[in-house]
Amino acid sequence: MALALRWAASRYSFVEDEVAGLRPLVRPGAVCLDIGAEYGLYTWTLSALAGPSGAVHSVEPLHGPAQWLRITAAALGCGNVTVHRTALGERARRRGTMSLPRRRLLPVHGRAYLTEGTSGPGPNMEFTRSRPVTTPVHTVDGLCHRMGLDRVDFIKADVEGAEAAVLFGAWVTLLRFRPVLLLEVEGRHLAKYGMEPAGLVRRLTALDYGMYRWGRRSWEPVAGVTDDCRNYLFTARPIRTPLKG
Repeated sequence: MALALRWAASRYSFVEDEVAGLRPLVRPGAVCLDIGAEYGLYTWTLSALAGPSGAVHSVEPLHGPAQWLRITAAALGCGNVTVHRTALGERARRRGTMSLPRRRLLPVHGRAYLTEGTSGPGPNMEFTRSRPVTTPVHTVDGLCHRMGLDRVDFIKADVEGAEAAVLFGAWVTLLRFRPVLLLEVEGRHLAKYGMEPAGLVRRLTALDYGMYRWGRRSWEPVAGVTDDCRNYLFTARPIRTPLKG
């Protein structure tokens, strides 16, 4: 599965290019968080790279995708994958609300977002219908404490604009473990939470994180977010030579 996803990353739009660049970032034994896992495009690659001695915590608040992750993990024999059906945010609460849009009566799981802290649907105005989905909300710090994690090496977060809230709830984890971060950073989604890409980047720069984007074969340093790229790598240690997939 992981090999197939790496092969497909440069060929099919539904598999993000950055999947092909995970190999130099995730070593055997790594502990990874896949936040906003949906159907596991990152989870399965991280599972293969981390290996039996590593662990992948796949975080997905929606019932359908979370159930798919559990069934598929069992079917593939991914014993290092743990699925958490919850949202992650700045602070924990028993009940949060996801807005799940629909297109032609089908749910669009990849565009669901946590409504707390938003000023409106933002770009999800393009959908004529949506429904609320109740979910617990935890923080990265709380999840790491509850699972007794003594290391976190890699965090991927794609949460439709709530990335800043996830990071605020991961402050202890970021300072203690200094994980590599792969974040979706899109202004149109961040705006509904009152955040902009430059503000998010500044917060990570203040924590001594450098910023990169995936080129054709390696991670390349960049100064800021551009319209032609939505996923960015942040690492606490400067990459002195290109990391190739």
